[in-house]
Order: sequence, then structure tokens, then C-alpha cells
Amino acid sequence: VQLQASGGGLVQAGGSLRLSCAASRSIFSFNGMIWHRQAPGALREMVAVVSSGGKTNYADSVKGRFTISRDDASNSVYLQMNSLKPEDTAVYYCGGTYNGRLYWGQGTLVTVSS
Repeated sequence: VQLQASGGGLVQAGGSLRLSCAASRSIFSFNGMIWHRQAPGALREMVAVVSSGGKTNYADSVKGRFTISRDDASNSVYLQMNSLKPEDTAVYYCGGTYNGRLYWGQGTLVTVSS
């Protein structure tokens, strides 16, 4: 199982980015898909999760600004990030649980300038 995250980059505060996570197999077979992030010098934290049934959950810090979605047809999960803040600067990782094991992609860097 491989997960490939993309879509990171440099954006000004208030801007938007859309992260993508492509899976090497059908995400329909995953129990859930998740986005984490790790800022410099900080612990990794959960950003958003979407279950196989489509239920979503978000960290309080991104509620109302970020949206996680999944497209089973393209085996992809997305993270739409709006109203970005400098504190959103981090490496973003996508992950998924398959057959009881959690898999992670390599991460994509998001930098938000003030």
C-alpha cells in the first residue's frame, strides 16, 4: 500500500491550497483516511479524518477552514485548505488504515507567509 501526497507550496496568509493523496489501491477498502501535520519543532497532530462511511472530524484549529473529502473513483483523498494562517505552516501527511494497519505517505510541505 502506497500513499502519495501532493499539492503543498508557498501561499500568503488568507490564501488557499488543495492537498491531494493518491492511494495505490482502492480507498474504498480503507477503514479511514486521515491528514496529519507536523510543524517545525512541534509534535505531529491530527488535522482531519474521513471514515469509510464519509463521516468527518477536524481539529479545532482548522474547523470551518479545512475540508476533507474522498473520491473513491480516483482512489484519492483531498484536503481543501482555506483562509490559511502562518500557524498552518507544516509538513502535511496523509494516512490510511488498511487491514488493521496504518499507512503513511511521504508528506508535502505547506508554507504560509504573513
